[in-house]
Amino acid sequence: MKKDFLRILLPLGIAFLLLVLLMPRGAKFAYDYHKGRTWKYETLYAQFDFPIYKTEDQIREERGSATSDAIPYYKFSEEIGSRNLRSAERLEIGSLRSAVVSSMRAIYQRGVIPDDGSRRHADSEVLYIQRDKRAVKYPFSEVYRLTEARARLLSDVSDVSKSNVDSILRANSVYDLLVPNLLYDEQTTDLIQAEASTRISPTSGYVTAGQLIVQEGEIVTAEIAQMLDSYKREFEANVGYAGSTGMMLLGNVLIALAILALLFLAVYFNNPRIFADARFPYLVTVFILSALLALILVRVNERSLYIVPFSLIALLLQAFMKNRVVVPVYVISLLPLLIFSHDGAVLFVMYFVAGMVAILAFRRFNRGWQQFITALITFAVLAVVYLGFRTADMVAGNIWRALLSLFVGSMLTVAGYPLVYLFERLFNLVSSSRLIELCDVSNPLIRELEKKAPGTFQHSLQVMNMADTVARAVDANADLVRAGALYHDIGKMNNPLCFVENESLIAREGTPKYHSGMSPEQSARDIIRHVTEGVEIAQKHRLPGVILDFIRSHHGTTTTGYFYAQFLRAGGDPALSGEFRYPGIKPQTKEQIILMLCDSVEAASRTLAEYTPEAYSAFVEGIVAGKMDEGQFDQADISISELGTVKETLKQYLAQIHHERIVYPKDKSKKQ
Repeated sequence: MKKDFLRILLPLGIAFLLLVLLMPRGAKFAYDYHKGRTWKYETLYAQFDFPIYKTEDQIREERGSATSDAIPYYKFSEEIGSRNLRSAERLEIGSLRSAVVSSMRAIYQRGVIPDDGSRRHADSEVLYIQRDKRAVKYPFSEVYRLTEARARLLSDVSDVSKSNVDSILRANSVYDLLVPNLLYDEQTTDLIQAEASTRISPTSGYVTAGQLIVQEGEIVTAEIAQMLDSYKREFEANVGYAGSTGMMLLGNVLIALAILALLFLAVYFNNPRIFADARFPYLVTVFILSALLALILVRVNERSLYIVPFSLIALLLQAFMKNRVVVPVYVISLLPLLIFSHDGAVLFVMYFVAGMVAILAFRRFNRGWQQFITALITFAVLAVVYLGFRTADMVAGNIWRALLSLFVGSMLTVAGYPLVYLFERLFNLVSSSRLIELCDVSNPLIRELEKKAPGTFQHSLQVMNMADTVARAVDANADLVRAGALYHDIGKMNNPLCFVENESLIAREGTPKYHSGMSPEQSARDIIRHVTEGVEIAQKHRLPGVILDFIRSHHGTTTTGYFYAQFLRAGGDPALSGEFRYPGIKPQTKEQIILMLCDSVEAASRTLAEYTPEAYSAFVEGIVAGKMDEGQFDQADISISELGTVKETLKQYLAQIHHERIVYPKDKSKKQ
């Protein structure tokens, strides 16, 4: 009893300590509000001075405006002007040369930019020009576009000559000597833009202590919501909890106790048997992982909560437990998220819905690449719920960043699912994939059973197939009952000849059977031993605990009927029935009941004298009634309706395997 108590208390105690240690030490803002809704609290005045912080949209808009208004940066090239002026001084154009050189010198001194330079920076009225390592801001009107520069050259030269100046200039390629000498520096321009965006103030105003923020019954407008957000931010960062540290700690202790009490009750009312095996410490471990992720990220960066694959918690629980336990435990695992995160209600609803959908989708898409389909379905659900809250203006932030985080988190569900196999080994649990591996008849232990006890091996295969059919009829775990059926008689390997199905191993006729000359007590003792020896073999080969439970419970606490009847006919004392009783446990699960009945039906069906529906019905009813009379169903988790379905399925199964066959006539034309 003490050991059972510690098995429950120790994991809960560890979870309690971690919760208390990691819970936020500051108080949350005590008001819940939404833009466009009525302020339902008393009139709120500022208790202290605080700045009004800009929203992300406002800052993004200002940064975009700063980028579009950024001033372009050009470098003045002395070399280009000097080179082209020297070329102009060598021109053979007579008296026009002096005017050309003088005009070009003046034009290059102001600077020339390409024709598309001003169009590319149409939003800017000025530009920077770097000359002699010094940058000066100039209006765009102070520099020449290339076409303007050539028009100025033509005008200056025309003032000193009445001849066709334009033709002379074109013929001597003078226009080609005028090129841009202001070179655009894209890298420096980008740096200036980046610097301008960082200089944007994060605040847009100031509220002084005592100033009205919102009145009772007033509609929370966008401006009021911005003030409330800023007040909340400053309150939680710089003011927080006004009480003593002891009271804060006491509050955290009570919250942790309430959460863990809910966890305990969820298991107790849905499947208290979990307390008795390794699933309970595993369940608490998964709960701790979920709570730690939520509490740590609430402290560090709440926006990171959108990238955490909380849906994976539901899948980790589903791998080893039924949905009646998974759903409440998963809900409780999300409570720290709900309680301590600012967007707790949104995140809680979002991950709860996604987790339930993930459980359903994973049943269909759970192998190999199909897990990505589950991840995409989960992301779609997360996105729809998030967009719903966003449309209702109940959550803020960058929508694309949030959706990207949710997508990455959904993909991490696939990456994190292999943790199932790690936990499976650490806690000696059984997942569906491991059950499938255990049902592989080529594994060494089953091959050894086939070699040493071939009759038992064939019996186990028959029971496995029968149990699979019955399990599917009552919605039991078919993979689990198949694995239990395959291993339930492995203890017979140690003494195969003791069992009638292996008598074919006797080499020749006339060899006495194993039980010849033995007393009923001796025979029963050897028969019964296959249960305890089966458990020892299973433990030696590190089979999961659920398989050991099938070995212990497949005969329950019944007696070896044949030898016990011999004992009584010989005048034995019924008070000594304990020597003929199996030292097992009564079946406790639906799957264990199915195996017990299928084992008895398969073995005894070989003695049927007739094969009719009436015979099958009487046969199955008799076996089930016998088990019930011996109290084998007293602790079983199976309803009367399900037991009725089990019986009907067994009757149909016997009818199918013992159906009539056509008698083929002999071919008289063949020689005898």
